[in-house]
Amino acid sequence: MEKEQDWSLIEKARTGNQDAFTQLFQRYYSFLYKYLLKLTLDEEVSADLAQDTMLKCYTNLASFKGEGKFSTWMISISTRLYMDLLRKQKREKNWLNQLKRTLSRQLSWQANAKGMEWSDVFTDFNQLEDEVRMPILLHHYYGYSYDEIGQIMNIRAGTVKSRVHNGLKILRKE
Repeated sequence: MEKEQDWSLIEKARTGNQDAFTQLFQRYYSFLYKYLLKLTLDEEVSADLAQDTMLKCYTNLASFKGEGKFSTWMISISTRLYMDLLRKQKREKNWLNQLKRTLSRQLSWQANAKGMEWSDVFTDFNQLEDEVRMPILLHHYYGYSYDEIGQIMNIRAGTVKSRVHNGLKILRKE
């Protein structure tokens, strides 16, 4: 029965009936959003992906064959959008890491050109993840306490202490 109701709404939406697609949207938005929330664990990302999914469903409604459920088709679109987002985030992270390495080499070269001493430790330090590098910098260079850094970064002081310890351990190993 549900599939028949969906098909009727889909046929109406294909002919330009906005109310029919609105009914489909209202019927499945909560289901879609909850799926994405479980997948992403992020309310904002889930809402954005749900919106993008519904827009894709609307613009590609003509390609829906009706062989399966509308909800299955919709979930497959949202899953592909999420996978695209993950790939994009990975590319951005790789790009930022490459940029950090390049900038670190440039700073090292400039320091050597000006007769300044440049430690390889600083180059290794710049390779640390941001969440590890920030607390080390704030604690050892700027003198903030673990509690203060926790407030700045909105994390527990114990987490700050752990990140500083683990980051220094990585640097010592290098």
